[in-house]
Amino acid sequence: MSAFLTIAVIHMLALMSPGPDFAIIVKQSLSQPRRIVLWTALGVALGILVHVAYSLLGLGLIISQSIVLFSIIKLIGAAYLVFIGWKSLTAKAPAHDQEENRRAASVMSVPQAMRIGFLCNALNPKVTIFFLALFTQVIDPQTPLVVQLLYGLFMSAQTFFWFSTLASVLTLRPIRSCLDLIHLWAERVMGAVLIALGIKVALSTQR
Repeated sequence: MSAFLTIAVIHMLALMSPGPDFAIIVKQSLSQPRRIVLWTALGVALGILVHVAYSLLGLGLIISQSIVLFSIIKLIGAAYLVFIGWKSLTAKAPAHDQEENRRAASVMSVPQAMRIGFLCNALNPKVTIFFLALFTQVIDPQTPLVVQLLYGLFMSAQTFFWFSTLASVLTLRPIRSCLDLIHLWAERVMGAVLIALGIKVALSTQR
């Protein structure tokens, strides 16, 4: 129970720290209906399982120690964040009478929403390093594999809970109404944030 509580607190603090996952949920909340943002949050949560698998199979250690593998994952993840950010940064304001058509046309499909969340998390090398540290320094190596897997599933569920709560708050009608007034500029700001995070990921090191 002590180990479980420690993991829960450490992971929640990590989730609450602003990063690519936080930025992608905010960006989605600016332009997508709640159900789509929730699917994005689920994609982020499923991405967590990739890092759990790395850690359980020992691949996280290999990635963290291999400059080539770490750099490949890092650059792919950075490019993905920059790509998403650039699309938001260069978004154009539609004519007033085209606003409803724009909203209808821009709604993502469920697979698209899940993919954007999944890739944002799964391609973040810093998350891999975080989980490696968690599974080697916080979780006792003697802990049964099934228990470690349950820890991973809990953290995935915890991730979905946090980001779905965030999405639900940001898409509340009063808040959405306020965001709609500054939608274009807010989306451009989030685009710039995602590009900055992509650059930060690209410049990051294993340590």
